[in-house]
Amino acid sequence: MTVTLSRSKERAALVQELEHAVRRSSAQGVIFGQTVATRMGIASSDLECLDILNLEDRVTAGRLAEVTGLTTGAITGVIDRLEKAGFVQRERDETDRRKVFIKTIPANVAVVGKFYESLQRAMLKAWSEYSDEQLRLLLRFANQGYETMRAETAALKTVEGPKSKPLAPRKRTPRS
Repeated sequence: MTVTLSRSKERAALVQELEHAVRRSSAQGVIFGQTVATRMGIASSDLECLDILNLEDRVTAGRLAEVTGLTTGAITGVIDRLEKAGFVQRERDETDRRKVFIKTIPANVAVVGKFYESLQRAMLKAWSEYSDEQLRLLLRFANQGYETMRAETAALKTVEGPKSKPLAPRKRTPRS
């Protein structure tokens, strides 16, 4: 019984340590992305949409809205801003002129990619220490995390209740 309890505590501690590591990595990823977006003169949410466009290749605004969970109106604003900044262009479908695809402009997107080169080299170096089997496990972990985040984001959007308001800054009182 004591051995089982001890293993249970060890596992709980390990799971908590993993959760904290993932949260730190996620937060740092957001901060890194915000830093890149600031350097590029665009909003961080626009940069994330640009990354999705890179991953998805050529997509409609509706598909981008579906993947991001943003409204089609919000996506129109994102696309307008990215187009104005020179990162994307709209292309009409040759077979159905009503359908418009959003496509990245590779030469301009490559400028953004320069900010990620050092990070990519560092990650490739870290991953080189893993066996193929371990990489498959990490890939499964990352994909499960992504799917879990997508599902939880969708669920959160359905929750009824008041929208939270930003906290007002605390007033400073002079020290005596």
